[in-house]
Amino acid sequence: MKSRQSGITLIGFVIMLAIVGFFAFMAMKLVPSYIEYMGVVKALNQMSTEGGNEDIEQARRQLAFKMSFQYVDDSTIKPKDITIQRTGNASVLRVSYDKVIPFIYNIAFLLHFEKSVPLKSAVGQ
Repeated sequence: MKSRQSGITLIGFVIMLAIVGFFAFMAMKLVPSYIEYMGVVKALNQMSTEGGNEDIEQARRQLAFKMSFQYVDDSTIKPKDITIQRTGNASVLRVSYDKVIPFIYNIAFLLHFEKSVPLKSAVGQ
């Protein structure tokens, strides 16, 4: 009696390996940008707990200084991407930026990151 073998063939294994490799390559391209964004969020949260950063230029300098400790690339966030919105007595620090990541040939990923945090007022302390 012949027993019937079951399992994956070599061709099936190669196809599965190609699919897993494609998604692994995609993850290697995308994960560093999300880790960098987590550093931006951490720097923004630090800015939120401090007071006296109501001036936009001072806030940009402080945020750039804090992001340098979080391994955020200087070319990622431009000064125009950092804004302060004022509504009454409250101020909100907002960072919104796009990042283009080349993938394969003429295919690229466009990632949009946006985060807002309320600022403590120096007057209220």
